[in-house]
Amino acid sequence: MAGSGGFSAPRLARLSDALRGHVERGTLAGAVALLWRRGEVHVEAVGVQDLATGTPMRRDTIFRIASLTKPIAAVAAMILVEEAKLRLDDPVDPWLPELRDRRVLRSLDSPLEDTVPAARSITLRDLLTFRAGLGAVMAPPGTFPIQRALAEAGLAPGPNPPAVPPDEMMRRLGALPLMHQPGERWLYHTAYDILGVLIARVAGQPLEDFLAERIFAPLGMTDTAFAVPEAQRHRLAGCYQAAADGTLIASADARDAVLPSGSTGLFSTAGDVLAFGRMMLGFGRLGEQRILARPTIELMTTDQITPEQKAVSPFFPGFWDRSGWGFGVSMITRRDSIGATPGRYGWVGGLGTAWSNDPREEMVAILMVQRLWDPVVTAIHEDFWTLAYQALAD
Repeated sequence: MAGSGGFSAPRLARLSDALRGHVERGTLAGAVALLWRRGEVHVEAVGVQDLATGTPMRRDTIFRIASLTKPIAAVAAMILVEEAKLRLDDPVDPWLPELRDRRVLRSLDSPLEDTVPAARSITLRDLLTFRAGLGAVMAPPGTFPIQRALAEAGLAPGPNPPAVPPDEMMRRLGALPLMHQPGERWLYHTAYDILGVLIARVAGQPLEDFLAERIFAPLGMTDTAFAVPEAQRHRLAGCYQAAADGTLIASADARDAVLPSGSTGLFSTAGDVLAFGRMMLGFGRLGEQRILARPTIELMTTDQITPEQKAVSPFFPGFWDRSGWGFGVSMITRRDSIGATPGRYGWVGGLGTAWSNDPREEMVAILMVQRLWDPVVTAIHEDFWTLAYQALAD
């Protein structure tokens, strides 16, 4: 498949060898890797999509993409901004009255009753940039009272959406204080659960319908949804996690159908994610379909988090050393490895999927696996970016 200006065929073999090696060593059941550059596509499907049945992995295998839902939700929100139905810096109170007049914990370790008034209302920009004041705390579960309260309410951040309807989720969130003042710090995850409710209420239709009509159908993403139809379940990959001895076992954190959320829960294929990635790489356009305007994509892929906010917003070790956050995507800000090209943007899912765009190289790179996030998945992703970039033909 390799050609001038795309990929080097001999070097692509390294990618194939590495993925097959993971399957042979038992660190992955299977994988689909897809590279697109200047119209040239290279796809590797290795291993099996289900260890129990031995069904071979296929290019069109369906995966749980978890937090790759977030970039899609961000695009949906910006559609509403472009239509002037939402403004980035207006309070979301008219649409989300549950968040009106918020109270904020005096400190993260305070009891839930020890609060101060919020300095201002939450805005759409706060939700898109994870600065709404609620989210994942980088500490063991139950370390702080607010963590325990979120877990008891069924709202603890994770690879699946809350198992309660959107209105009930908002009622429960509205009963809890914020962890930090709106706009103060970056806190992953929960803001996009809220974002999905905002999109649905502003659009006047369920989130899944808005995504299908305004993004999936125009882009031809026919296998992307919050559930897998019975007729297509034979294409669904099994999801795994590592047991204490390192062997793969079925993951209890993988659901086969979820309540729609802006944060997580979509199912998709490498081909569908490619369509979304190419639209983003095309500054909002794929073929004759324009989803967003060029300036909107440029804003979404610009780092929105200040150095001061990064300093007080812990995430994965070293994340902020070379990364920023825009609307739904992280971007590389500093080159420190082969695949860390400044300007490259995208995101990953907690069940193993990964996508990135590199505007400079005109490349979309996608890795679809189903292994609950752990250090092995991090290493596999790092190797994938290296193997993708070393295969460039020029």
